[in-house]
Amino acid sequence: MTTLRDRPRADAGARRRAERPKPSRTARMRVAVRIARRQVRRAWVSSLLIMSLIALPIAGMAGVAVFISSTFSTPAERVNVELGRMSAWVEPMWPAASGFQQVPDDPYTHGNESTWGSGTIDDETAELPTDPTNALPAGTEIVPVSSGEERVETIAGIARVKAWAGNVTDPRFAGHFALVEGRAPADDRQVLVTPATLTRTGLGIGETLSLVDGQKFTITGTFRDAEVAADEVVLAFADSDRYAPVRSYLPDADIGISQLEALNAAGFGVYSRQLVLDPPPVTSPVGDDFGNPTTAERDQQQAFALAGAIGAGGLAAGYMVVLLAGAAFAVSARRQQRALAIAASVGAEPRDLRRVVLLQGAVLGVVAGGAGLAMGVGLAAALMPLFDDGSAIRFWGFHVPWVLLGGVLLFAVAVGSASAWAPARAVGKSDTISALRGARRPMTVTAARPLWGSLLIVVGVAVTVVSGIAAGAVAASTVVAWDSPLRWIPIVGIIGGPVLAQIGIIISGRWLLWLASRALSRVGLAARLASRDAVANGARTVPAFAAIGATVFVGVFAVSMGTMTAEQQARTYTYSAPLGTVVADISSMSEPLLTAKVGQQAANEAARLFTSSGATSTALVSAQPDILNVGSSADLPADLDRAMIVAPRDSLLSPGEDDRRVSSYYGYPSDNLSIVAADDVEAAMRVTLDPAQRAAYADGAVIISDDRYVTDGRVTAGSWSAREYYEGEVPSNIWRDDADVPAPRWERTAPAISVDAPHQQIVAAIAPETARAWGITEVPRQVLATFPEGSEMNSQDHLYELAGGLMTADYQVSLWRETGPSSPAVWLVPLLAAVAVLVLGASAVALGLARFERRPDDATLAAVGGTPGLRRRIGLWQGLVIAGFGTFAGAAAGILPPVGFWLQSQTSGQPLDLADIPWWLLGVLAIALPLAIAAVNWLVPPREPELTRRNVIA
Repeated sequence: MTTLRDRPRADAGARRRAERPKPSRTARMRVAVRIARRQVRRAWVSSLLIMSLIALPIAGMAGVAVFISSTFSTPAERVNVELGRMSAWVEPMWPAASGFQQVPDDPYTHGNESTWGSGTIDDETAELPTDPTNALPAGTEIVPVSSGEERVETIAGIARVKAWAGNVTDPRFAGHFALVEGRAPADDRQVLVTPATLTRTGLGIGETLSLVDGQKFTITGTFRDAEVAADEVVLAFADSDRYAPVRSYLPDADIGISQLEALNAAGFGVYSRQLVLDPPPVTSPVGDDFGNPTTAERDQQQAFALAGAIGAGGLAAGYMVVLLAGAAFAVSARRQQRALAIAASVGAEPRDLRRVVLLQGAVLGVVAGGAGLAMGVGLAAALMPLFDDGSAIRFWGFHVPWVLLGGVLLFAVAVGSASAWAPARAVGKSDTISALRGARRPMTVTAARPLWGSLLIVVGVAVTVVSGIAAGAVAASTVVAWDSPLRWIPIVGIIGGPVLAQIGIIISGRWLLWLASRALSRVGLAARLASRDAVANGARTVPAFAAIGATVFVGVFAVSMGTMTAEQQARTYTYSAPLGTVVADISSMSEPLLTAKVGQQAANEAARLFTSSGATSTALVSAQPDILNVGSSADLPADLDRAMIVAPRDSLLSPGEDDRRVSSYYGYPSDNLSIVAADDVEAAMRVTLDPAQRAAYADGAVIISDDRYVTDGRVTAGSWSAREYYEGEVPSNIWRDDADVPAPRWERTAPAISVDAPHQQIVAAIAPETARAWGITEVPRQVLATFPEGSEMNSQDHLYELAGGLMTADYQVSLWRETGPSSPAVWLVPLLAAVAVLVLGASAVALGLARFERRPDDATLAAVGGTPGLRRRIGLWQGLVIAGFGTFAGAAAGILPPVGFWLQSQTSGQPLDLADIPWWLLGVLAIALPLAIAAVNWLVPPREPELTRRNVIA
């Protein structure tokens, strides 16, 4: 107690302290940095957790950045692969004196005043130049090389391969071509091949390679082409003029802008080392610039696109990290309360305390960012060899985008600082005396945040519903313009509304936990203590369930929309053949219409390939010529007919009636007649005819897989001219408004053999004898084959590879396997796995922090008789509260966008169906997953309490 005698002395001391100079801002910063560094080291467990949370996404971002950047080429790398050590190449690309001009570093972007950018030649019959020597300095050395394609006989059949012609073993091609073994071909009867060619053909050096056209060549050695993968078949012949045009490589000529202009004027495109590495400014024939982006601009656009993608992914990951690391910082900050209170008692201001905690976040962000960058770069270096295909253009080099990684490091610092912001703000408002005493007062819940949070929840739900209805109305409107903002604003509302609702749940999180604690307090002691702990430590629990909620939100949204869309597509999917069938589709290359002779040749080749590859069954499906590839109806022969099965009038729809049940499930309703031999019906349609049906089919009956066409056991066929069919002047087989359709040239009825074959494309099949009797032009169109499970022919990559070998100048054959509509399991399983991992990770962090922070409470419980079973049950309820709140909030918000899009689709011809959502799966995600998390938290026993620790209860 200060007496009157002591008061002057006390006042003097206060004046001296007030007059004492305050530490400078720099000094305060140094002290804050020192304290922050020491606190990071002292609380190394929580620091390691926070660093791990920050480092993992940083490592992913850095790894993706390096991996993708390595697929981008630099000008020097492009030149090295394109030219080797050559200086340039020139190639005839347009007629001389046509006014064409190219971009200096890109010969494929060229044109004149009328066709700039497209490179279209006005007179396609004009001849291209052949000899560039007149436009080059006298004595310029030229190495001619041409390229084309060949069809090679392989072990598996036929392969269409890339081929070079010329002296590709010239040492000056190093970087593009390289001799591996043997020697270069000495004449036009010898060939150089890539090592993969020997494997694919089963040949060796010195043996004979056979082309499909009958030519044979002796293999003299192997070489590598830097532009293709190591497993690609590539040939190199000796005669440089084997293909056209011939490209002239220039070993020593330096092509500058003046030589470029001269060569362009002569009709040659130029790719020059000098012009690519140092492109000069030049104007196009149509203006000040070339209109199209230059190579440098495209490189810059690639870099910006990569940065944008990394930034978008980083923001999503940063949101999760800020929430979880923020919870960890909240625990760490409370553990530091006494130390920070001591600092406050000796003169530290609240802003100094905030600065200490913020600097801890920045320090951990720097360290974690550096560690993440190192891990990411190392991960990319380890993964690139696994994805390398052996070509120089798969990964041009190991490119580390230092500027982008610098931005990623700054992002890590920002994430660390943002994670510490809320705990720092709370520390700045702490009561120094209470912190020094160790007192912990109960948390109070204010009304402001719950009111704002509740308002956001209501507004979010309302916005979603209203936007869904508005989007449906706008989609059905014929008044709103296609580019009107009214068409996309409701979509924004459908997605933005649930986001608002989720934000509202987060803002009201502590209040919601308080309501839950009041209800759970009646369940039992463990539930009451766990829920009250969640309320008292809202800075830890709310971010944790917010992170879980965000993950579940994305998962529920994606699962619901993906499954509804997948099921809608499955209902409208058009099968090209029975499921699992390999299809060889034949089309013409040289003529508008595929002729019977050419089609039969292609069908024989495809059937031979299928049989030699182990097909268990094959079928030939013929049809009438595909007349839609001609330029106009006048190009069709006047006497060419087009027959079809005509649907009875009572099966047609009135205008405005729902047409989904006939909307091309079997293809075009007016192109519905196929010609299939009786022996091929089972392989083509997966139906088995009994002897009576087989006999009727041979006598002229029609196999029908769509009962709409059947009336009293019979079907009607009609024929119109091909020109009328081309102009659409035939029955649509959908609508009843076909009054203007001309009368058919002929009409017949035939018995119908109705079969149940929904998952294939044939609507009506007739025997070849019936087609001839009806006068129908028959052209082979498809060969179908079935292969045993596990056959290489069931691989789409293998089929794509074989398809090139079946291409000729007259026809091409496309190969694919009918797999049906894509299964949602392809993306659903990885998505659910990712969601589960993230939810488990967030729950593990939150529950681990809860256990760490509950150690003093465990000691108190043990001191007053609390059993280990009680503490385990508290862990069970903590898991239910944190994980359960998160999954429920995320699921409730995540289901809103699908509901909005469902409302929007109700006015469309193919509405979504909420019944397609796997509700049981969402139940597992929202209910079973938190139960499993809580069970694991109950199974893992808590640490033995330290009974010497006590907290003063204020």
